[in-house]
Amino acid sequence: MRSPRVVVVGAGMSGICIAAMLRDAGVDTVTLYEKSDRLGGTWRDNTYPGVACDVPSHYYSFSFAPNPDWSRIYSSGGEIWAYLEDVARLHRVTERVRFGVEVTGAEWAGGHWRVELSTGETVPADFLVAATGVVHHIREPDLPGLESFAGARFHSARWDHSVPVDGARVGLVGSGSTGVQITGALAGRAAPLTLFQRTPQWVLPATNPRVPDRLRGLLRRFPAVNRATYRLVQSLVEHTLFEAVLKPGLRRRAVELACERNLRKVADPALRAKLTPDDQPMCRRLIVAPDYYEAVQRDDVHVVTERIERVEPAGVRTVDGTLHELDVLVLATGFDPHAFMRPMNLTGLDGRTLAEEWAKGARGYRSIALPGFPNFFMLLGPHSPFGNQSQITVAETQARHALGWIERWRRGELDSASPTDAAAERFNRQVRAALSVPGTVWVTGCNSWYLGDDGLPELWPWSAARHREVLAAPVDDDWEVRAVR
Repeated sequence: MRSPRVVVVGAGMSGICIAAMLRDAGVDTVTLYEKSDRLGGTWRDNTYPGVACDVPSHYYSFSFAPNPDWSRIYSSGGEIWAYLEDVARLHRVTERVRFGVEVTGAEWAGGHWRVELSTGETVPADFLVAATGVVHHIREPDLPGLESFAGARFHSARWDHSVPVDGARVGLVGSGSTGVQITGALAGRAAPLTLFQRTPQWVLPATNPRVPDRLRGLLRRFPAVNRATYRLVQSLVEHTLFEAVLKPGLRRRAVELACERNLRKVADPALRAKLTPDDQPMCRRLIVAPDYYEAVQRDDVHVVTERIERVEPAGVRTVDGTLHELDVLVLATGFDPHAFMRPMNLTGLDGRTLAEEWAKGARGYRSIALPGFPNFFMLLGPHSPFGNQSQITVAETQARHALGWIERWRRGELDSASPTDAAAERFNRQVRAALSVPGTVWVTGCNSWYLGDDGLPELWPWSAARHREVLAAPVDDDWEVRAVR
């Protein structure tokens, strides 16, 4: 069998996923380029107080490496990072990573990819995989005077642990999932904590107990039970939250009622009004948190809904003229979820560039590939099943599909493959049609990060099971396949 040269861009969760699967399949000629000095992606970058996953731990795992030792139902970021490093080590991925090297561009020429690196090198590859993630490029708010702030200032994904927050006057800009987690963690520590809220969010209550030692021992001793636990939790998540997102019915109403009841924990009517969203639960990414409403009702936590006018050396001034004096300013303002592998320059067949292809928004074929870009695969690309879903499972599905093409190359069945323009256009028409029909909660009227340039969500509009079915085997008629010369 032939030995393909595979370049993987990024050593976060999805990069580790495909590299482990490739190496387990006997493909040793794999190189991952990671611009950071450690692997782990978002779980390496986000170390803010309270960081945790909002998907149950036993589902937020690789199916080929289920973890029996999760300490809680919803794991902390540090525990997930340690798990990813363990998987990378056990599956011999770490030894194939070049740290501190960024892929700046790639061009398809002469029947293979010429991959350009930040070191000035150009390396050849038979296959190129973009495993760059979604929550990667941080987004800072455009606030007048932001640079003038005299205290400590940083984005939540660049948390400065040398800055003391206990007893400090901390301002937090942003009330999404990260802001909610930070609020829960800093309430009672900062004095006070001021939350600058632009948009209130629905919060689903969730207790987060420790996993009993006896249960962890059982899962460790009987791997079949551990695998069954993974599948059980997967089924529960996919048939509750994911189904509730896609269509009206009892599941959606149950989630709505749970969020509404949770909000009623806020006793003060004025504060509760501030925290009440004007859209439906799950229209934005649903926040899962155990203690947010308890935190915001503390006397030393202030929720400010007046718009920020500017930042001054002493703090943040809102449009009502109030200066909120601060020692620390934290920007929990999220990421650019539509960047994907950009700003990497990608040039495919006949000089087609990624910049031109995506000038009107990120598009692709079945969340995995691009027409005109042979032997190129995206993990967590446009129209992947995002939302309250395990991105590990999504990445696995896509990696398995890419591995199928690589295996065909190894057997000498083809030299290159890319989806046709007609197939990609047909897929995108189907996606737009599915998202335009009333039913999915994403199109009920909120302005979320899910929305693309055309105002429609860049999401998978069908079930998670259908995503696996669609990518289980390629539709050869949808692909332009070049035979071995």
